[in-house]
Amino acid sequence: MSSVKLIVGLGNPGGQYEQTRHNAGFWFVEDVARQYNVQFRPETKFLGEAARIQSNGLDVWLLKPMTFMNRSGQSIQAIAKFYKIAPEEILVVHDELDLDPGVARLKTSGGHGGHNGLRDTIAALGTKDFKRLRLGIGHPGDRNQVVDYVLKAPSKTDRALIDDAIYDATRVLPDLLNDDMARAMNELHTKT
Repeated sequence: MSSVKLIVGLGNPGGQYEQTRHNAGFWFVEDVARQYNVQFRPETKFLGEAARIQSNGLDVWLLKPMTFMNRSGQSIQAIAKFYKIAPEEILVVHDELDLDPGVARLKTSGGHGGHNGLRDTIAALGTKDFKRLRLGIGHPGDRNQVVDYVLKAPSKTDRALIDDAIYDATRVLPDLLNDDMARAMNELHTKT
């Protein structure tokens, strides 16, 4: 295992997407930035907005790709290559249809599960071996409604549940930054 050196929140840029379910990854990294009192800044060479936090004297980058969801991998690859961050040192945070709102789950690897942001990230990094934080947004019940569903804002109740899951996930972040994925998973998975 390796400690996390890059935390990527997946989402879509622009005000029209800001409150949509698909931007749950952005919500997470924005919350982390607030907790560490840092601001995101546009980084054109990374095709996104980035911020830097410190953990145990080491830099940890936060990234919001501005490439739109389906091209997230370009941004992730650019910053990872520049800072020589290995895929196993990356945590990608994304919305997850297969989990109910309020549930957050960590994974050490895996496929894309139909998520286009993950699909592009796997293609860009050339591996599926990067950490993921899956934030449950629920499923509309009909696969033909998925696109509209993820591009709409959740109900107030669902948003509160998603925010609770984000809070729970940020509480295990120190374990992830200290290379203790097992402890982080145990804490998070027994909480949500």
